[in-house]
Amino acid sequence: MGKNKLRKFKELEGNPLVLQYPFGIVRESGFPLKGRWHEDFFHNGHPIVLELGCGKGEYTVGLGRRFPDKNFIGIDIKGARIWAGATAAMRDGMTNVAFLRTSIELLEYFFAPGEVAEIWITFPDPQMKKVNKRLTGTRFMEMYRRILAPGGLVHLKTDSPFLYTYTGMMARYNGLETVTDTPDLYAVLADDDPILNIRTHYEQQWLDRGLTIKYFAFRPGTEPALQEPPEAADIPFDTYRSYSRGYIECPQMLGDDED
Repeated sequence: MGKNKLRKFKELEGNPLVLQYPFGIVRESGFPLKGRWHEDFFHNGHPIVLELGCGKGEYTVGLGRRFPDKNFIGIDIKGARIWAGATAAMRDGMTNVAFLRTSIELLEYFFAPGEVAEIWITFPDPQMKKVNKRLTGTRFMEMYRRILAPGGLVHLKTDSPFLYTYTGMMARYNGLETVTDTPDLYAVLADDDPILNIRTHYEQQWLDRGLTIKYFAFRPGTEPALQEPPEAADIPFDTYRSYSRGYIECPQMLGDDED
C-alpha cells in the first residue's frame, strides 16, 4: 500500500465525521448510532439522507452545502475515496455531513426502521448481468423500504441507459409512485434547480462526451412485495465503457487536487 493511502487512512481515523466499524464488532455488539443518529450524532431532528456508493463524496458534500436543513451521510466501502469528501467537510466546519465506511448490503445494521428520509444512488455500476447486485433491483429496494420513513424518496442519477430503463420498468411494474423521470437531466430542469447546481467532475466528463445524465426519483412504498419485471431481460446492454469513478478528481467541488 502506498504512503499516500496510508496517510489518508490515518487521517480518516482522526476525522470525527467518519465512522468505521468492522462488521464483526457491529454484528456482535450492534452499532451505537442505529436509531439514534439524530440525538447522538447530528444533534437535531432534520431528515437523514443517504448517498450510496458515494465515492469521493463530492455529491454528499454538495448536497450538504445546499441543504443545511437536512443531514447527509455518504456511504462507501473504500476508505481512500471517502477521504476527499470527509476532509473537505471537516475543513469547512460542516455539521450536517457524515461518512460511513461499510458495504451497502449492511445498511440495516446501521439504520433503524424509518430512520432515513431519502436515498441517493449516484452513478452506480449498472450490474447488467447480476440483478441481485443491482442497487435499484428488488433485493436492495426491499431493504431500502425497511429503513425509509413513510413516503421516503429514492433518487437515481446515472449515465447508464440500461440502469435508467430498468429502474423505470421496475417501478412501473410494481406500481411505485414516480416523482421525476427524465432521460436528459440537464435539458429539462431549470438552471436554478438545486440538483443541477451540483454538477460533479464525473458528470461533466459524460457531458463532454455528448452523453446524457438520466434522473429517476420515486417512492418505493412498503407493499406489496416487489417483483422483477419479466421484460427487463430484453433491455439492451450499454454499448460504452464507463469511467472508473474512484480515480476521477473533483478539485472544483472538494477544493483538493491530490490523488
